[in-house]
Amino acid sequence: MKIALYSRAQASHRAGELDRLFGALAGHGFSFQVNGEFAGQVTELTGRLFAPEQLYCGPGEIDDEVRVLISYGGDGTFLEAVRVLDLRPIPMIGINSGRLGFLANITMEGLDAALCDIRDGNYAVEERTLLSAEGDFIDRTCYPYAFNEVTIQRHDTSMIAAEVFVDGEMIATCHGDGMLVSTPSGSTAYSLSVGGPVVAPDCRCFIVSPIAPHNLTMRPVVVPDTSQVTFRVHTRGEKFFVSLDNRNYLAGDGTELRVRKAEKSIFLVHLQNISFYDTLRNKMMWGIDSRERQKKNER
Repeated sequence: MKIALYSRAQASHRAGELDRLFGALAGHGFSFQVNGEFAGQVTELTGRLFAPEQLYCGPGEIDDEVRVLISYGGDGTFLEAVRVLDLRPIPMIGINSGRLGFLANITMEGLDAALCDIRDGNYAVEERTLLSAEGDFIDRTCYPYAFNEVTIQRHDTSMIAAEVFVDGEMIATCHGDGMLVSTPSGSTAYSLSVGGPVVAPDCRCFIVSPIAPHNLTMRPVVVPDTSQVTFRVHTRGEKFFVSLDNRNYLAGDGTELRVRKAEKSIFLVHLQNISFYDTLRNKMMWGIDSRERQKKNER
């Protein structure tokens, strides 16, 4: 079975972990391609060399024989891997070498079991929604999609005013730091930190949330994912930010931003022994008595 491996070169990579990763791939009989930037760091840290056919630089160089793309890193790396696929319907899975990891939810301790399940086909494929954004801030050469959220935010210390519409019907004008539209997959990311609800990934909805609103009665609104969410943004400064996941663009006063469900989806590998609710409970440490943890640390 052939897989593609994506990671970004970063200081947190360690030679021992990289040797373990590539050793596990070889031990389970995988052939692979790896992105050039990461391959260079692997060679530098471990001395491992790659043949030219084992490397790729863009989505067009990923072989048609690849059945799964593995992201190695944190959730930020996973979001970059989404863009690397450029809408190709290759299922993705994330191995977590970072911290929290809702998207990259396979630990290094679970690496061998996960690779065994992938090799043997013991997994399901989940379809996840992408957001598509249009407006004067982006041109045709940019990747206009977001997996987690599309965000508008102030550029300086001045508040921005965002008129918010759903399918042409006005909800409100929000004065504050900004607004965001999140997919269910992104409900545990930025949306959660601004007070949005946790939404199961198979729900068909968007979450529209204010960021630090001046009017404290402003609250997140959940709308069907068949909706188009439109923002008309005004700022006392000259510019504000539009973010698609972790990519930032500058936009000017009066810009209209339109967000809708993309025509194509992203597909994730779902292993049978890992559930969204298990991940949520463990990552959020729900039900854990902090006093008991402190007692254990003191022993």
